[in-house]
Amino acid sequence: MAAKQEALVTAGLREGGCAGLNLPPSLAYVANLLAVWRIGAQAVLLDHRLTRYEVDAALERLGVQVLVGVGGSKGSPLAVFHDVTEAITVREGRQAATPHAVLQLSSGSTGPSKVIGRTAEDLVAEVERYTRIDGVPLPGERIILLPSMVHVLGLVGGLLYGLHAGVELVPPRRLTGDSVLDAIAAGTSLATVLGVPFHIGLLNSVADPGKLPQLKRMTTGGELVPTAVAAAFDEKYGVPLGNMWGMTELGVIATDLFGEHRPALLPAPGIEVRESGGELLIRRQESPYVGLSDPSRWADGWLHTKDAGRVDPSTGLVTVLGRLDSQVSVGGLKVDLTEVEHTITDLPGVEAAVVLYDKEITAFVQLAGDHPEQSVEAALAERLAGYKRPRTTHFVPVLPRTTTGKLVRDRVVLRDAVS
Repeated sequence: MAAKQEALVTAGLREGGCAGLNLPPSLAYVANLLAVWRIGAQAVLLDHRLTRYEVDAALERLGVQVLVGVGGSKGSPLAVFHDVTEAITVREGRQAATPHAVLQLSSGSTGPSKVIGRTAEDLVAEVERYTRIDGVPLPGERIILLPSMVHVLGLVGGLLYGLHAGVELVPPRRLTGDSVLDAIAAGTSLATVLGVPFHIGLLNSVADPGKLPQLKRMTTGGELVPTAVAAAFDEKYGVPLGNMWGMTELGVIATDLFGEHRPALLPAPGIEVRESGGELLIRRQESPYVGLSDPSRWADGWLHTKDAGRVDPSTGLVTVLGRLDSQVSVGGLKVDLTEVEHTITDLPGVEAAVVLYDKEITAFVQLAGDHPEQSVEAALAERLAGYKRPRTTHFVPVLPRTTTGKLVRDRVVLRDAVS
């Protein structure tokens, strides 16, 4: 890491400066991130899967002075942890405009990305929050790390928590179900698989996983896990499937790591959640957004999640019901698009689904293999009232996802996937 730090200083990075990291998960990424922080500079994390146009726009927008990108790489494109060498580019940027230790871009699953800042104190507080959550990996155990360390789950829940707690981080060689199982079986200590719902599908696709006494649990963040997917995992592996709800803006919010309250979760220590008008709000003293942002996202010490949900007044358990904008009116009747989407996802043969209101209820569905489209529509007619059913259903080979594995809900992107 000292060599990385020296190279950045030679490139002109100083305390209070701004450095961009456009690297895949790798030793080069970890070493350069820690080197930037040791210098006292701000790290702008840019997913390596972004296009050149997207990267250039972010660099200009954020005034990055030094960019650390990929100079060379080798290995499989399906690798979770990459073997890369970095290349440093000096730019005409500016000193960091804010005191944040890291700037991240939101996933952009519903529109343009937001710039989100996290201070060093904020990151430390989240790491400490993890240490107080029942069911997290313990010192001497392993985390089979699947999410990218560019994004908050992999960065804090994986990298920073693992370094702090003395938990070994083990990325599988390839992003396949068999490779994840090989990583679990390669050690003797207990292992927690950390990922997103997409990764549950990888493990569920393994025909015969065999006995894995080292597997302690799987914990997922991101989207809600469909009931059928959770049931299939439980039947195949027989270990807890933990659930976690969080946001890039402040990290982990609520968890259910033992799968006891599904779909409800318990707020993480120190997190205050309340319900207002059907929306879930999180106590946060300062706005996490950098630059221009929607003023409705943070006000008077409360972060508006834009997630619909409820808080049980007697237990404090939080149930996330989906996006707040999923409530639509059809012929004067209220329809919850999240309900429609979950109903479709729970049907046999359905891998994933996105339901939008685009002048009418429209569904985009990804099927498993050659499952017949007609059977899906027939089963849906049995489970949903006529006014709730999609007027148009598009069956696509693969639904587009964000770099964090979330399903994209942007109408333009989904229409392009159909065409």
